[in-house]
Amino acid sequence: MASTNGRQTHNHGAGPHRHQHHGEGGGGGLSARGQRRLLVVLLLTVAYMLAEALGGWWTGSLALLADAGHMLTDAAALALALMAAWFGARPATPSKTYGYYRLEILAAFGNGVALVVVSLFILYESYQRWLAPPVIERGALMTAVAAGGLLVNLACAWLLHGDREHDLNVRGAWLHVMGDAAGSVGAIVAGLLVTFYGWYAADPLVSALICLLIIWSSWNLIREATNVLLEGTPAHINLAAVEDSILATSGVEAVHDLHVWAITSGREALSAHVIHAEAVSQAELLKELRARLLEQFGVDHLTIQMETADFEDEAFHFCTSGTACFRSARE
Repeated sequence: MASTNGRQTHNHGAGPHRHQHHGEGGGGGLSARGQRRLLVVLLLTVAYMLAEALGGWWTGSLALLADAGHMLTDAAALALALMAAWFGARPATPSKTYGYYRLEILAAFGNGVALVVVSLFILYESYQRWLAPPVIERGALMTAVAAGGLLVNLACAWLLHGDREHDLNVRGAWLHVMGDAAGSVGAIVAGLLVTFYGWYAADPLVSALICLLIIWSSWNLIREATNVLLEGTPAHINLAAVEDSILATSGVEAVHDLHVWAITSGREALSAHVIHAEAVSQAELLKELRARLLEQFGVDHLTIQMETADFEDEAFHFCTSGTACFRSARE
């Protein structure tokens, strides 16, 4: 939709056209193959969670029980990720013009918080056991169960590896799985120390170290999800570089009210007011801006208001002069 002074111009494709979000909801998100992999990982996680819980109860190992507890949060995280993926594939509606993409971010945020809460609980239990380490008589069985958990977790991590790079929700589930893999390694180490050296304190010590590692990785996930929910500038995009790129475009004289945010992971949006020379074709300038921003920053969802210098001066005066100016402008 090209325009004259002060009118908005929007762009989502190779050239300018009418701005529409309806029907956009199914255009992104996790693929059907990725959803099937999530389902397989969920089933594997639930099955071995039960095995580790039984093994932890039978051997008296906190490390195994901690790993089973993390697997329980894994199962919840994976189920949440699947729900978010299914809802995210639904088409946009007049009341939800971006569709259900933000469910992915909410699920990722919830997964990160759940990991921290469970880890803090296990840290407390580790402290209690460190003060009075219980005797573990079945160290060999503890090691074997932990080894089986490691194999399952590595298989699940491999299944999720490809989709974690472009889906924050899957990355949250992948972090759960990798946390469990680390937990299994720790349980194996603790089992070996218990079996061959009789050092029962190794069980709570390893559990605590694993929890600290998981809390650290979960904090990054929570921070990323929070930034998306607050519509902050994506971490991989330098706003100053975006501004410089727009200003370097032939025909652009100035840019203001520049914003870049993420609708969901891997789907960035941009809005800006661009001041251009009188003789410039708005359609051609918009096409050039779209191509430049897509190539350099991967942003293809643009909302750009094209303005001439005269209109910009009036708008700037309006924005800086307060209510009195607003009233006089309306008059």
